[in-house]
Amino acid sequence: MAAGQSRTRVILASAIGSALEWYDFFIYGMAAALVFGELFFPRSDPTVGTLLAFATFGVGFFARPVGGLVFGHFGDKIGRKPMLVITLLLVGFGTMLIGFLPTYEQVGIWAPILLIVLRLIQGFGAGAEYGGAVILLVESAPHGKRGFWGSWAPIGVSVGNLLAAGVFYLVSELPREQLLSWGWRVPFLVSIVLIVVGLYIRSNIMETPVFTEAVAKRKPEKAPVWQAISRQPRNFFVLVGARIAENGLGYLIPVFGLNYVVNTLGVPRSTALTALMVAFGVELVALLAFSMLSDRIGRRPVYIFGALFSAALAFPFFWLVGTKEAYLIAIAFILARAVGTAAMFGPQAAYFAELFGPKRRFSGFAFARELGSIIAGGPAPFLAAYFVLLAGGQTWAVSLYMIVLSLITAIAVWMGPETYRDDISQDASAR
Repeated sequence: MAAGQSRTRVILASAIGSALEWYDFFIYGMAAALVFGELFFPRSDPTVGTLLAFATFGVGFFARPVGGLVFGHFGDKIGRKPMLVITLLLVGFGTMLIGFLPTYEQVGIWAPILLIVLRLIQGFGAGAEYGGAVILLVESAPHGKRGFWGSWAPIGVSVGNLLAAGVFYLVSELPREQLLSWGWRVPFLVSIVLIVVGLYIRSNIMETPVFTEAVAKRKPEKAPVWQAISRQPRNFFVLVGARIAENGLGYLIPVFGLNYVVNTLGVPRSTALTALMVAFGVELVALLAFSMLSDRIGRRPVYIFGALFSAALAFPFFWLVGTKEAYLIAIAFILARAVGTAAMFGPQAAYFAELFGPKRRFSGFAFARELGSIIAGGPAPFLAAYFVLLAGGQTWAVSLYMIVLSLITAIAVWMGPETYRDDISQDASAR
């Protein structure tokens, strides 16, 4: 680590940015599940309104690979730190401005149009936010502890999720009329707190030692993303495949799952949000545990376990929530988030960073990761809601969809290299 660079500062700089990114995306997902269908789309058909709200949720993901390409390129060219500041501002202000938007009743079609524009800004910044946060941690970590260090970025994600669920829990206690008139805006507006704190910390960090050493040895590559694809194609596509289940289920469970439990099963909103908050809380510990385990036995065994567990849980998840019992709903969300997703998401941080050499790490990581987001995370809530609609309210098609996502990821990681003992300061193109 560079002289004077506090470990605590590095961890906070990464974790707070990740918390902001996922706080932003999940408050949007929760709003889409609970109120946006009514606020931003015609009220003639609530089901269609919900589907359209989920569609705008997916729109933000189409800007993410572009953001990953642009900011990843400059992150490999001029450094990790400047990109971390820029992406934080884009994600943060894109979210905060949603809190000021007029609704469909006020401005008609302009309401969903403005919503989509801000979603695209969010997605553009988010395309490299998480990748930059992970790389800052992993490139600053002692050898043999990259899984543990890298875990603080996904832990930041869970903190963001927990904050989002907590804030929405509070505003959801408002009378329905107040929730729809002004209460839904509060979660978006309070994101300014995370922006200010994150900007202060990130402005005072130093460049990573791995990047500094790599630049000192050789000039940056002209087109790092192309180098990542052409010189390490297996690793690039392993990363895309590894992303499918983690990202798809990571959004399907809390976004579609919350909507299904509240709007289809008729479970009180507070009960569903409490179950989700408990799951996110347990996930904080699980992420750390799975990441540390990956430092001991490797990234692949832990990751593949998470994917296969998620496949096995696909039908039981809906059986559990279908009971409408609060404690069984909580168990369902805990198993999905704190076991299935956490076993993939925890070691993922270090694994994805280890797949590429230092001169193309940011570009390869960010671009490949966000291609996976388009394929899996963006459409997942919409597709799940659509499958339920086609199946007449039954969830078997959603369970099959979850199994397919999980098996794709298990196969992709099985075909990938093991990296936990690699020297990430070397340009190991053949890895």
